[in-house]
Amino acid sequence: MEITDAVRKAAKTFETPFLIMDLDIVEQNYRKLQNAIPGCKIFYAVKANSHVRILERLRNLGSNFDVASIGEIKKLLELGVTPDRMIFANPMKREKDIAEAYRIGLRLFVADCPMELEKIAENAPGSQIVVRVAVENKHSDWPLSRKFGTDMLTAVDLLGYAQKLRLKPVGVSFHVGSQNYNPKSWSNAIENVAKIFYWVERNFGIELSILDIGGGIPVKHLKPIPTVEEIGQTVLQAVNEYLPNVRNLTIFAEPGRSMVGDAGILVSRVILRCQRGSEEWVYLDAGVFHGLMETIENFRYELVVEGKEEEKKMPFVLAGPTCDSVDKIYDDAMLPYNITLDDIVYFINAGAYTVEYGTNFNGIPSPKVYFVQDLT
Repeated sequence: MEITDAVRKAAKTFETPFLIMDLDIVEQNYRKLQNAIPGCKIFYAVKANSHVRILERLRNLGSNFDVASIGEIKKLLELGVTPDRMIFANPMKREKDIAEAYRIGLRLFVADCPMELEKIAENAPGSQIVVRVAVENKHSDWPLSRKFGTDMLTAVDLLGYAQKLRLKPVGVSFHVGSQNYNPKSWSNAIENVAKIFYWVERNFGIELSILDIGGGIPVKHLKPIPTVEEIGQTVLQAVNEYLPNVRNLTIFAEPGRSMVGDAGILVSRVILRCQRGSEEWVYLDAGVFHGLMETIENFRYELVVEGKEEEKKMPFVLAGPTCDSVDKIYDDAMLPYNITLDDIVYFINAGAYTVEYGTNFNGIPSPKVYFVQDLT
């Protein structure tokens, strides 16, 4: 998202910090993915940004939704999204939430271990199961495989076990890691996952019909990124090459960051500049606990200081407003040498995982959300 005159006016009008979003960019991102992988069922990952206006826009476009909790499910129900448009994709669910989702009418669940299958069989009998597989994440900024997913041989056994539990094994999912820069990551994953389709049919007579390619499509920050079209072409080529004989195959995708990341800018303001030893520090009214939790893992946003875009830059320690030492954004932020009190600092393409992580720590409220569509 670009810093338009409307955004600059909002930055000088509204109290910071706040997130400003453009719903039209969200729609463009949805349509781009839809066109890049024709026939793909898109399940927007609600956790990326669950603002009602965003969910409503995607609902109206026909999107499905990747949900991680009963709270997200109920929020969608209140917006008129039916359970058949949801996948309960969190591989670690409370039994009471599984039962409640089932009661509501949700029938599509993800699992990656025997106990999760047993919980689903007990609380959501006869439901459809997608088994999540761990794949290589080395080309991503945020690898996920240590926490989620099983190995391929175990995945085969899990699909067979799901059938034994009288569940309906229907597919396999994977995630190449958040902010993945190499389209081949998807083709490599599909090449491996294709073997599971073959093995479960041979060993258990199970014909899988869903290939869930997860998320991972990158948003532009500081590194060059492949286009959605390039990733889509790679996925389609891999499917044609490695899964040519699968009947009625449906591709699922679970985009989160790529749907909303570049549709937002986080706007903050300098509340202090000082020197500590040999280091220059700048403190903002946004920080790790108030919109920028991902920077703990050194997630790098493009930073722009209002009116000082052409000034010479130097390194600063950039920190948030709370009294916790964890609230440090970057050790080496390159900012204008003359940055000072009340300067406006923009975090570009920050529409994902900012307001969702917000807290009221130290009694400081989370950033508010505004929309370009409401600005005059």
